Amino acid sequence: MVRQVPITQTRNIGIMAHIDAGKTTTTERILFYTGVSQTMGEVHEGTAVMDWMEQERGISITAAATTCFWREHRVNIIDTPGHVDFTVEVERCLRVLDGAVAVFCAVGGVEAQSETVWRQADKYRVPRIAFINKCDRRGADPGRCVEQMRDRIKAHPVVTQIPMGLEDSFAGVIDLVTMRALEWVGDTTGAAFLDREIPASLVRPAKDARVGMIEALGEVDDEIFALYVDGAEISAARIRAALRRATIAGRAVPVLLGAAFKNKGVQPLLDAVVDYLPSPADMPPVAGHAPDGVPCLRHASDKEPFSALAFKIMSDVVTGPLTYFRVYSGQVEAGATVFNATKGKRERVSRLLRMHANHREEIRRVSCGNIAAAVGLSMTSTGDTLCDLRAPIALELIDFPRPTCSVAIEARSEAQQQKLAQALAQLAVEDPTFSVRSEPETGQTLIAGMGELHLEIIVDRLVREYEVEAKVGRPSVAYREMITQVAEAEGSCIHQVGGRGLFAQVKLRVEPRPDGRGIQFVNQASAGAVPRDFVAAVEKGARTALERGVLGCCGLADVRVTLLDGRHHPLDSNEMAFQIAAAQAASEAAQRASPVLLEPLMRLDVLVPDEFVGGVLGNLSARRGRVLGMDARGGVQEISAEVPLATMFGYATDVRSLTQGRATFTLQFLRYAPVPFPVREALSLRARGS
Repeated sequence: MVRQVPITQTRNIGIMAHIDAGKTTTTERILFYTGVSQTMGEVHEGTAVMDWMEQERGISITAAATTCFWREHRVNIIDTPGHVDFTVEVERCLRVLDGAVAVFCAVGGVEAQSETVWRQADKYRVPRIAFINKCDRRGADPGRCVEQMRDRIKAHPVVTQIPMGLEDSFAGVIDLVTMRALEWVGDTTGAAFLDREIPASLVRPAKDARVGMIEALGEVDDEIFALYVDGAEISAARIRAALRRATIAGRAVPVLLGAAFKNKGVQPLLDAVVDYLPSPADMPPVAGHAPDGVPCLRHASDKEPFSALAFKIMSDVVTGPLTYFRVYSGQVEAGATVFNATKGKRERVSRLLRMHANHREEIRRVSCGNIAAAVGLSMTSTGDTLCDLRAPIALELIDFPRPTCSVAIEARSEAQQQKLAQALAQLAVEDPTFSVRSEPETGQTLIAGMGELHLEIIVDRLVREYEVEAKVGRPSVAYREMITQVAEAEGSCIHQVGGRGLFAQVKLRVEPRPDGRGIQFVNQASAGAVPRDFVAAVEKGARTALERGVLGCCGLADVRVTLLDGRHHPLDSNEMAFQIAAAQAASEAAQRASPVLLEPLMRLDVLVPDEFVGGVLGNLSARRGRVLGMDARGGVQEISAEVPLATMFGYATDVRSLTQGRATFTLQFLRYAPVPFPVREALSLRARGS
């Protein structure tokens, strides 16, 4: 039977961090201490409950949801991936969460993907608490991590714990709110710990740290500031209340310490989730718009009309597509008919499931503020709004990054071609950053994703889940052409042979649009210059030319095309003539508009032992890399650089060879930038040669 709790005792949280900071291990300990799991799953042994996909090789590649209870509160948890190729999983989960636990490594500090997920949380204004993990590791320095939180991600950390020892001697923490020592001794599972007086040798550091905590909290909370100035004693209850206010308002980030793998510090983290992170009732009402475009709000209440956001689609061989959704208002029952406001379609919810990674529990109803999965929503996609038929509302969509890397793929036999097409279509529905398209000139099928690992996982899933053997080409880069100026040109199609001929003249203007807006067509020609029946042909011809590109490498993106004028003949004009004339005009105008070829630049962060730095830097230079900075970390250098994605294929092999396998690196998309002229010329020659 499903336990019912008030909405004020519900927490929807995500666990987010850089790869290998310990997110999944922390989640596994939470499940054990809350009684969901009877044994502790281990990532390195492949027994972690939340890493359930066969493709997960010690790193999370998909968001996994679960529910547990702590201090009579329901905690809905989503464990998100840390690898940059799967950052979309973090993006769409943060869109529907009320709070998050940011896990940092006490040794690595604020790493590259930590910054990325922090910015994503900033985008959706998600309140956060920080858990500095791995305090038992050699080189652990929580103080340095706190400083990096201030400097790198511009957070306002409020340190609520200090460590009792570090590295091998890490035994527990001193809670600065209650001024008690929490020490994990004896019990190897960490389920039991001592709550005792602070050891005499740590009393002075603890008092100093508590003053620092109150000062940091006073900077963002007037009540604490006034009490501090007056020299009054500040109770633990008041500190907790102030931390909760500041956290929910996004003005402060409570910081806790621990070592999840050694089973230390997780129970206080759960207490902090309950004490400091918001319930759905603490969040502002969700905003959307009615079908007529009028803005409207939904408050977090079971009595409001039903509204929910579908944030993840997952295929299932037994049930069909599973649609994960977050309920913002009202409630929904199994068997109900809901309205997909994004698609304008009715859908029937045949079954409702509460998910525990890949395990499921059937439920009758999902109330406001909760997360569940639905079976039977065949037309719903990621980002769609589900709502009451009698009170439709469309919520804000989720933004997804464009794919940066593509490969050609084909079935190994003609008999499997149809099966491959169906599998790729299903995978594209699940993952908004994965796309499939056909190349008309070569007849190839191209799949595109966020990186080499992303596409490697896709191909592996084709084999394991869909039983399709496929041949895959070498990864290629998703270049873009873009115009930088406004230009006009005329095109014509005048052809006369024998009787009726072809006649059309078109004048077009092209201008750049903001990134991501695509091609837009606008008709500003005077009435009669181009007959209404031929305007669509003009648009088709212009789009065809622009999608072909003018630099010989790829299509133009983000262009506004305006039809300014034209001429026609009552007998000789037809759609073909206007398509030809428009294509000619669009191509000529684009060439005059100073087109540039853009390539994806990546942010590369490499941790390399001092003795191998020279070789790594030389390799980066050969790959057109530009070093942004270097940071010494006691025998190890962290090199930050920006590098073109086109030069980074096979980098993992090279860096292993150069450093005897001792270096680690992360690669994430940074921005698009113009391709140097010699490289552009080589690409154009290659494209013309193929």
